Amino acid sequence: MPGNLTRDPEVKHIPASGNTIANFGMAMNERWTDPRSGEQRESVCFVEIEAWNRQAELIGKYLCKGSPVLIEGSLKFEQWEDDAGVSRHRLRVRLQRFEFMGSPGENTEQVENAEPADNTQQSDNAEQMPQVNESAAAVPF
Repeated sequence: MPGNLTRDPEVKHIPASGNTIANFGMAMNERWTDPRSGEQRESVCFVEIEAWNRQAELIGKYLCKGSPVLIEGSLKFEQWEDDAGVSRHRLRVRLQRFEFMGSPGENTEQVENAEPADNTQQSDNAEQMPQVNESAAAVPF
């Protein structure tokens, strides 16, 4: 899914597990021509993304609000009860692979070095994507 970050990534380190998590929003635009009217149409889909460990660190270092990125991941359904006792839910993407889409200089001034030659970051195995326990999932970002 190609898109642009809607805000700077929020990167947090979880001391109990030693894991790092980055949460960010992404907007994906879809453009098409209406077959009946011939008018150009556009819709925007907003999605929340979570990245773990090395991917979270890279995203926090190299991406910021407005950065273009290509992501792949799995859908994760979260359900909880808020302080008022209301049942809440959301669908988010657990990042499995991402690719920088712009050059480092055009997206952020945070980049200190050129991006790696292979600008694709992928999880090699399930161990890199930890399972989240209920207490970590309940932390609002």
